[in-house]
This record gives sequence, structure tokens and C-alpha cells, in this order.
Amino acid sequence: MNDEDPAVVEGSPIGRVVLVGGGPGADDLITVRGMRELSKADVVVADRLVPQGLLRDLGPDVEIVDVGKTPHHHPVPQDAINELLVERARRGQYVVRLKGGDPFVLGRGGEEVLACRAAGVPVEVVPGVTSAFAGPAAGGVPVTHRGVSRGVLVISGHDALDVPSLVEWQHTIVVLMGMRRLRELTAGLIRGGKSAETSVTVVQSAWTEEQRQVSASLADIADRVDTEGLGNPAVIVIGDVTAVLAEPPDNP
Repeated sequence: MNDEDPAVVEGSPIGRVVLVGGGPGADDLITVRGMRELSKADVVVADRLVPQGLLRDLGPDVEIVDVGKTPHHHPVPQDAINELLVERARRGQYVVRLKGGDPFVLGRGGEEVLACRAAGVPVEVVPGVTSAFAGPAAGGVPVTHRGVSRGVLVISGHDALDVPSLVEWQHTIVVLMGMRRLRELTAGLIRGGKSAETSVTVVQSAWTEEQRQVSASLADIADRVDTEGLGNPAVIVIGDVTAVLAEPPDNP
């Protein structure tokens, strides 16, 4: 009980927090269950990369709280987001935490679930289509392909890279949030022993009207990205799967 908050009264019904994966970009790539949960929301706590059409289609009485982050700029710290979810649920509200992609793939969804559990707030997760797989698909890249790659490794470009492990990995590597360090990443892999001729594809703004992509060798991809002016949000795919399909699919 919080004596300072009149909205939190002992014995009053507590609300609920539902983490919903909004998918990789297009409004219609959210799951059916995700849409159903959105339709129940009193308040939607939204990340920057959620499909904006999902927010525009909400009812007039639904409150939208923007807690979006950009690379290296987090105006609303994660701890504050956790507290917001708990506080709104304690008011009795149905809180949808809408995230781009999947909440449990480099989305800090686990931290938010733990915060809700610690506070005694009911919480559940509705998975979404992760950009780690949907981004490459939008660019015509299967992350696995028989005879080419039997596995896929998904890593964050924000973190320190374990280059020896990446070089040893013989299958597909997908890097999220890695554009700022693309040149560092590719140079490190080459120095570590990965072939400079390894194929790489970068897909920007997958499944949106702004989608663009470039493909090149590991040695040349950073220069190509600079020349073409690609930036965030983007998915980097490293491996021979990027050359399996010669032509990209029609624009999604």
C-alpha cells in the first residue's frame, strides 16, 4: 500500500502488465494475440521502434506513454520504465508494454518481468516477430539454408565483442544495434582470421517504406554503408547465406 498515492488503495483490484512484441516494422506483422492485448489496454508504454500504425489505431481513451530510446541516448532510464509499469498496474490499469520485435530478444523484457514480479504485479509476455530474423528475410536473406548454414548467432553491437568466438562460429551471424561499430566489427573479424571475402548484407528499416539494403564483402561493407548513407535502425547479416538468393524480394 502507498499512503501517498490515492489511486493505490489497499484491497483495490490490481491491474496487469503485458509485454507485447510489435514485430519488425510493418503494422500487420504483429501477432493476433498481440493485437488482442492492445485492444484491452488502458495505457500503452511504447518504445521508439514500434510500428506507428499500431499506436494510431488505438482508441481515443487509450493513453500512450513514449519511453523510446535512441542509440546511446536513453531519456527514460530502464529503472524508471520498470517503476512506471508497476505504478500504473497498481492503479488498476491494464498496461501494455509495446516493444519493437520480440520483448525477449535484446529488448530488456526480462528485466521488466522481474520488476513486476518483485512488486507482486501480474505480468505476461506475448512474443513478437524479431527483427533478427525478419530483417534478413525482408532483404531476401534466409538466416539458415541447407548446405550453407545450420545455425544463427544473434548478438548486440553495443557490447564488447568476443572476436575469437565469432571467428570460430562457422554459421550465420546477425548483429542488432551494430551500425555505429560496423567498421570496428568488420576490421576485428578480419584481423581475427575471418575471410575478408565473407558476404555481408545490411538491411535498414526492414518492412517499412524506408527499407534499404546493401551487400558487400566483409572488407568492403563499411565503405558501402557510408557511401549509400545507411544508418539505424538496421540489421547486419554476416555469412554465406547472404548470397544464397541473388535477387532481393519485392518490397514488403
